[in-house]
Amino acid sequence: MRTNGFFEFLAHFVDLTDPREDRGRNHSLIDMVALALYGTICGADSCADIERFCKAHIEWFERFLELKHGVPSHDTFGRVFSRLDTEEFSGCITAWTKELDLKLEKCCVAIDGKTLRRSHDADEGKPPLHVVSAWENELKICLGQVGVDAKSNEIPAVQELIEPLQLEGAVVTMDAMHCQKKTLRMIGGRKADYVVQVKEYQPKLHARLYDEFERLAENNFEASRLRQHSKTETSHGRRETRTCMVHPAPADLKKLWPGLQTIGIIHRVREPKDRTENSECTVFISSLTTKVRAHVKYLREHWGVENELHYTLDVTFTQDASRIRTGNGPEISAALRCVALSILKSDTTIKDNVRGKRLITGVELRQTSGHDRRVSGRLNMRLPCC
Repeated sequence: MRTNGFFEFLAHFVDLTDPREDRGRNHSLIDMVALALYGTICGADSCADIERFCKAHIEWFERFLELKHGVPSHDTFGRVFSRLDTEEFSGCITAWTKELDLKLEKCCVAIDGKTLRRSHDADEGKPPLHVVSAWENELKICLGQVGVDAKSNEIPAVQELIEPLQLEGAVVTMDAMHCQKKTLRMIGGRKADYVVQVKEYQPKLHARLYDEFERLAENNFEASRLRQHSKTETSHGRRETRTCMVHPAPADLKKLWPGLQTIGIIHRVREPKDRTENSECTVFISSLTTKVRAHVKYLREHWGVENELHYTLDVTFTQDASRIRTGNGPEISAALRCVALSILKSDTTIKDNVRGKRLITGVELRQTSGHDRRVSGRLNMRLPCC
């Protein structure tokens, strides 16, 4: 990892409020953030792992960190992170992503929530943390993350998440829970477009969309402004055919829903091997024009937040198994994992998956310790801002 890029990242944490009293500050907060992120990138999945990793590589870290009192203990990491202001910490990460000056024109930004299942604390009556993330599927970077107490509070959390993001030119995709006028208005205010599913969360709109497509079906879907696209794929012994249709939104719906231009429906037919086929229909609204292939693309890319972010965090970073649960510790740790994943995903110097990159980076960091002052070329794990 190039340390100059890392210093640019750490610069955004200079004004982060330290929750400790002056007499209890044996370790620099900036140093702790740096150690925790380096450890997370290189395979440490808990505070104890971070302590072990950093002690094993202390000679390397001493080249660019103060470490006047050595590496903090895992208890110190846990205690300090549990008391950090999560909103302020997220703001530091958001400031870093803004500095990257990402070009999001026609890129899919998928927003979705996830529960950190073992972050609950039964003794304190604390439920597991639920986080909402914004994932850019093409650049493979998490643009932001917000923690909420429960899934029922996800709607205002998404609005809080969108507030500071730079989304100009992007296409934001969300599930049906977030088909909210205020949320869509906020997306439009950031000069971005949206494609959002519609379900029973909006019963009148949901019924109206189905009525509109039933009306089109009476004419065998031969309306002049209707666009249609079908595709069949076979994977894991299952054959699936997806048919997407889009049509200009009715005038009355345009008046009610901010930025609305297009309504759409997707019909999926799945034929599992040796099982009865099943089918389903889902409807959506969009601020894009009626280009059916573009809608198919964004609706498919929305699942990147599940496959590229949530699944990787669970399997490779063991996020669901993490027992970090005190105070704000779960949210701070979740934010560090997202930054680490973004860095690993964006790196092209090591040809391996994320798990392999974590292992290789940890090994090669050890090889650069001691009297060897050179940083291995294969360890050039660049932060995106480098």
